[in-house]
Amino acid sequence: MNRESFAAGERLVSPAYVRQGCEARRSHEHLIRLLLEKGKCPEDGWDESTLELFLHELAIMDSNNFLGNCGVGEREGRVASALVARRHYRFIHGIGRSGDISAVQPKAAGSSLLNKITNSLVLDIIKMAGVHTVTSCFVVPMATGMSLTLCFLTLRHKRPKAKYIIWPRIDQKSCFKSMITAGFEPVVIENILEGDELRTDLKAVEAKIQELGPDNVLCVHSTTSCFAPRVPDRLEELAIICANYGVPHIVNNAYGLQSSKCMHLIQQGARVGRIDAFVQSLDKNFMVPVGGAIIAGFNDSFIQEISKMYPGRASASPSLDVLITLLSLGSNGYKKLLKERKEMFSYLSIQLKKLSEAYNERLLHTPQNPISLAVTLKTLDEHRDKAVTQLGSMLFTRQVSGARVVPLGSVQTVNGYTFRGFMSHTNNYPCAYLNAASAIGMKAQDVDLFIKRLDKCLTTIRKEQNCESDVSRADNDETEDVDIEEMGLKLENVILDTPQDSSS
Repeated sequence: MNRESFAAGERLVSPAYVRQGCEARRSHEHLIRLLLEKGKCPEDGWDESTLELFLHELAIMDSNNFLGNCGVGEREGRVASALVARRHYRFIHGIGRSGDISAVQPKAAGSSLLNKITNSLVLDIIKMAGVHTVTSCFVVPMATGMSLTLCFLTLRHKRPKAKYIIWPRIDQKSCFKSMITAGFEPVVIENILEGDELRTDLKAVEAKIQELGPDNVLCVHSTTSCFAPRVPDRLEELAIICANYGVPHIVNNAYGLQSSKCMHLIQQGARVGRIDAFVQSLDKNFMVPVGGAIIAGFNDSFIQEISKMYPGRASASPSLDVLITLLSLGSNGYKKLLKERKEMFSYLSIQLKKLSEAYNERLLHTPQNPISLAVTLKTLDEHRDKAVTQLGSMLFTRQVSGARVVPLGSVQTVNGYTFRGFMSHTNNYPCAYLNAASAIGMKAQDVDLFIKRLDKCLTTIRKEQNCESDVSRADNDETEDVDIEEMGLKLENVILDTPQDSSS
């Protein structure tokens, strides 16, 4: 309702009441105006009524919601199901145009505005999380792996001779496949063991660049967030190497946005060397449905090139989800979640250490990994090969999700490449182990329930092992008894068969 509508309403209801309602609406509109003017995440989260008013105002700017609209094209925002239309708040046209995912659509001004605002809010959050000098980013409706592929394909036009991607090993299939899908040959750099941690072999990276020739290397593909005992790559040193040899640097920051340490590594890497783009997942960092990622960087023109590489229009669902989430939380709400995640990491670490020591195991010392933890499973592995994988099955059937059990000697072939010790990020890690992570949104009750169920599983396996040991000992005792009886019979036969003295 505009001013004229309120004035007309005063003829039907007391003007004092109407003015009060008008002021209430203006308070909503004031928040919306501030958002559009500043392009930053509000400090305090919006209530649902303000959010729905804003989304409705945007939606009616799209041509499919015009009263009396006559569409005669092949894409006119027609939706057969009213439920589907409501699910998407009637944003049907998606985002971007055929030549650029960030371009404005003439017949979808509301969706275009939604896209621009979302990208602006996400940029603000990235800066708040620790990468202060980031200059550009956009939300892409693909998960992390395909978003990395888009970055590699963009670099192809800049480096037509290049066919190799140097990749410090991380045993996660999607990031490996992102390079294969883009048509490049991954050059796997094995990690080095320092204490319990698996760290970047910087000498091997530099030697491989020299061996292949910098012009033949598309980029270095590094990683921040990962499963312990692997830790984030040495981004500062890698960034310096990339700058020295003129090789691009793409960072897989999948769930690193929630970690101040991972974001600090990216900031420092960009400060001292070269980082061309870093990619992070929406669902892992903002608790929204799977299907979106953020591609960000320090050079506006390169990030725009990546957005223009995306073919065709794109779904607006990931942008809508993260926009609603950030406006609901506000920057203070998101900061609170980040703080709670750090606290839960410390709490999970303490509880896992206590439990592991009770079973003669230990929490691996991986201080460089700010999200993931690992507990040895030596006593399980020594008794029975299948005991380690049995633990993983038991946890899963007891509704513990996310925990990873990593046995020794696992071999996996991915797109023709064979990885020894798969899941452990190295060919021969010293022991089997269990992973658990403290990600954004985790609560103390999640930790407590996980520890309780893990304790029960370990107790059950230990009892089974003790029973097997008892049975084995009993079998050995039986065998010894039989041997003694046989020896007695043989001795008796020898005595009977001995010739007697004739004189007796």
